[in-house]
Formats: sequence, structure tokens, C-alpha cells
Amino acid sequence: MRYFITLSYDGTCYHGWQIQPNGDSVQQRLQEALSALLRQPIEVVGAGRTDAGVHARMMVAHFDWEGKEPLDPAHLVYSLNKFLPPDIAVQDIRPVPNDMHARFSATSRTYHYFIHTCKDPFISAYSWQVPYKLDFARMNEAAKVLLEYKDFTSFSKVGTDVKTNFCDIKEAYWEEEAPGRWRFTITANRFLRNMVRAIVGTLVEVGRGKLTVEDVRRIIEAKDRQRAGESVPGKALFLVDIKY
Repeated sequence: MRYFITLSYDGTCYHGWQIQPNGDSVQQRLQEALSALLRQPIEVVGAGRTDAGVHARMMVAHFDWEGKEPLDPAHLVYSLNKFLPPDIAVQDIRPVPNDMHARFSATSRTYHYFIHTCKDPFISAYSWQVPYKLDFARMNEAAKVLLEYKDFTSFSKVGTDVKTNFCDIKEAYWEEEAPGRWRFTITANRFLRNMVRAIVGTLVEVGRGKLTVEDVRRIIEAKDRQRAGESVPGKALFLVDIKY
């Protein structure tokens, strides 16, 4: 029987979601906890893989249970939260049809990226301070350009093993949450490795006046990662929603 797990985590201390040969990961912690509690090897498949230091307010994963009796989801949620470290929390476990897949059945994912323009020690762990003035109206104008394209090779980490760099971006915009505090929202059917951080870095260059909206078009059409802006810090990036 297949089960979906909904969880959240602070990615500060992890080398991302995916199991790494020489680093601690959220996937590894979750698999170890499930295997210990269920007393059999459990493999967990996530809806995606967040990079080192990136957080998830909502991550979905699935695992298959080979036991004779169905699990008690509420009890397993309780036990996992007792077993897991404080920076990983499980909200829900539910049975799903065996053809449901945490990654391939997802229809959209939404990320938030946080920027602040004035020094603030109370948000600096989860937001990137930009010490110069940004034109967010121009950045929003450039963000709309993303919706016109499908091939985002220019924003993908080089050397990945994906079969295609095509993504369907459904929304991309900046909004001010409080004076000097901004949030970027982007939703797509899928994302490439490092894609959101590269997009934000490019849009910030637009906000600084170093790139124009037309430059963003040329960057996308070039299909060359070196043409885009630098990747921004992972600490301010959150996976916040996954739709099925």
C-alpha cells in the first residue's frame, strides 16, 4: 500500500532534500526514521529536491508499505515527530492509490523567495538582504516575460541529468509584504536545478538597472547559463505548495 507524507523542514543544516554521499539530507533522516519505526527498509520518494540550505513549508513524499495490516496514519505522524529532529515536522500521512507518485503526479509547485532592503537581525536567517535600491515595478515587468517561454536552459544548473529543460511557468511576481520586505512567488509544473535562484538573481539585476526587460528575453533565448544572473543565497528560498 502506498502512502503520501506531507512534511515541512528548515533546510539550514541539510545538504538539500536528496540523499548525499557526504552530507546530511532530509530524505535520509525521514527514511531512517520510517525504517526504524516500521522495522523494515523504507524508501522515500520526494516531490522534488531542494538544494542545500533551502526550506520547505510543504514537501510531499511517498513510500510503500509491505506489511499485512494497514498503518495507523495518526499514530505514525505522532511517532515520526517524536523521532525526527526539531527542524523536520510531519503534518499528515494518508493512503493513496498505488499509481500516485509524489513527483510525477504533481501538477504544480510554488516557491517563495524573500528579500529585505534594510538590515534586520530578526529575518536575516530566512531572507536575503540586498543593500541597494531595487526597482520592483521593473522587476515585475521582467518577471512577466518568463510566462512567454518554455525552455529555461539559461536558468538551469549545468550538467544535470534531466531529459528536458522545458517548464510551464504559470505565475511569477514580486509583492511587498511590509516596508522594505519583498516576496517573489513563482509557480510552474516543474523546476530545473537552481532555476528559481538563478531567476531571482537575474531579476535583481533588472531591479538594479544593470539589465533591461529585453535583456531578459535575450538571456532566455540564448539558452546559456552564463548569460543569466548569479544564483542568490538558498536560505531565503521556500517550497510552499504542491498541487496534485
